[in-house]
Amino acid sequence: MKKTPIKKALSRRARIATGGAVLAAVAAGTFGTVAANASAPAAAQGSAVAAAPAAAEAGKRDTTTSTHLTIDAATEAAQAALKAAKKEGQRITVAVVDRNGNTILTMRGDGAGPQSYESAVKKAFTAVAWNAPTTELAGRLENAPNLKDIPGTLFLGGGVPVTSGKAPIAGIGVAGAPSGTLDEKFAQAGAEAID
Repeated sequence: MKKTPIKKALSRRARIATGGAVLAAVAAGTFGTVAANASAPAAAQGSAVAAAPAAAEAGKRDTTTSTHLTIDAATEAAQAALKAAKKEGQRITVAVVDRNGNTILTMRGDGAGPQSYESAVKKAFTAVAWNAPTTELAGRLENAPNLKDIPGTLFLGGGVPVTSGKAPIAGIGVAGAPSGTLDEKFAQAGAEAID
């Protein structure tokens, strides 16, 4: 009787099914071992496995707490700035950033120019970064012209800081009116709307 190798005796479909079953069994065994090791206490696993270190706990001296403007307050401020601009027939964009210069929200008023979006964000960032209105900061360029080279800043009127306990917590920037003085007036209206 002639012997036929097993490989040839089994159909392709049978070989695939058998191989799949073997792989599933190996995977189940491996997973079961890993799962058992992960859930077993370190002492039960043997001395070769070290216990996981506990998370480090920072003390009160090592941390700081900061105050942040809520999204509701930021929305209120932006809407107040848009309303003040609309009363005077101006089309603006208003941006509100947090203490770190991250944008909380931006509202582009009807008909505001496309350049106003980025300008409003930069003015808000500049105001919160230096805790001063951007018209005041623009005056500082005479003595320190390199300030304008700092990325993300714009030293034009239209940005005001929002403070809590004299510390800056947000910035409001407005762009789109024909002058920085008007932009800043609308930004200030937004800041005053915050309770």
